[in-house]
Amino acid sequence: MPHLHIESFKPLALPLKCGDVEFLFQADYKDKHGGALIATRYKGREFFLTHKKGDTKELLKSDKITRPSPNFLIKHSLLAYAECAKLHIIDSNVDNAPENTHLKTHDALKSISYFAENFPRDREVRIEIGFGSARHLLHQAAANPNVLFIGLEIHKPSIEQALKQIVIQNLQNIMILDYDARIFLEFVPSNIVSRIYVHFPVPWDKKPHRRVISESFLKESERVLCVGGRLELRTDSENYYRFALETFSTPRQSCFDVRKNQEIAIVSKYEDRWKKMEKNIYDVTFTCEVESPEADAIGDFSFSSTSISKEAIEALSRDTYKREWGFIHVERKFTIGKEGAMIRLAMGSFDRPESNYVIIEKGTARYFPSLPVRSNANLKAHILLDELLHG
Repeated sequence: MPHLHIESFKPLALPLKCGDVEFLFQADYKDKHGGALIATRYKGREFFLTHKKGDTKELLKSDKITRPSPNFLIKHSLLAYAECAKLHIIDSNVDNAPENTHLKTHDALKSISYFAENFPRDREVRIEIGFGSARHLLHQAAANPNVLFIGLEIHKPSIEQALKQIVIQNLQNIMILDYDARIFLEFVPSNIVSRIYVHFPVPWDKKPHRRVISESFLKESERVLCVGGRLELRTDSENYYRFALETFSTPRQSCFDVRKNQEIAIVSKYEDRWKKMEKNIYDVTFTCEVESPEADAIGDFSFSSTSISKEAIEALSRDTYKREWGFIHVERKFTIGKEGAMIRLAMGSFDRPESNYVIIEKGTARYFPSLPVRSNANLKAHILLDELLHG
């Protein structure tokens, strides 16, 4: 990821605007290692740059939790801070290239809040999970212009290449999301998806709990699929294939079929390579046969209006607060100026935790730079956090 190695870090008097980049405030680590987070706003996006100390040089880069996409946002912000603070750069992997024209003109990249607040319902929806090179996603979108395709991917270079091709090919029916697919389905309305493509997911043979396919994922897939809609797994992994067979057999009533070495219209470069190696390719397809009720609406992430004391913040333990639905774990504490505080916490379900920042100023708490994803486990974690902060 983009970073600068610097001789020494120099804090700025914030808030401050440096060209078209705004630096809002600085949060300092409350531990012996030192360092800081610099709240940054650029092109309508808010995120943290992070400063870390070292023995011979110091590091300035993007915070991984709030990291925006595309990388140009990070690069430009790093260079803006270095220029304004007159930092001496020892080495870096940050170039000064202008923003990619193709990425500059697209609006296909969406945030999870876009889908959580108002999921598009005006046409048929298909979802591809882990689209990689995006060959299949782009081909399907070009062949089906009246269908909305939502592509999920967490690999930043793959996202940027897909966005570039969307603009080059002038495709108006693709939305891209950098998000965990296992959680995403919670925000999809029932009975509106016609296809869910999971092509060549990471097998995770040593960590099977990290696989996309699971009993809970299958349950959510069945809810969001329309009657006759399909969940299509395509894999070269013998282990994943057998795991999927077992998982798809779990429901009391289910309909699925298996095919081996079937040709499809478009394949990835990896599939081409595997075919040359004469590896078997398996397709396991689950077909939805039932209509599902709408998912229950959940609450919001507002904090109680009573003032939060410094003692309550200090009392927050670094231990994990475990409940049957999930947990809260305070990972780090920060100071903001003389009176403000901030905490970074992991929260939510055990198998799908999420990290968030909470700022406490003048006795009032708020999330930054965005609210947690509106999952049921996150809401319960928020309620527990509110109780801990307010005694």
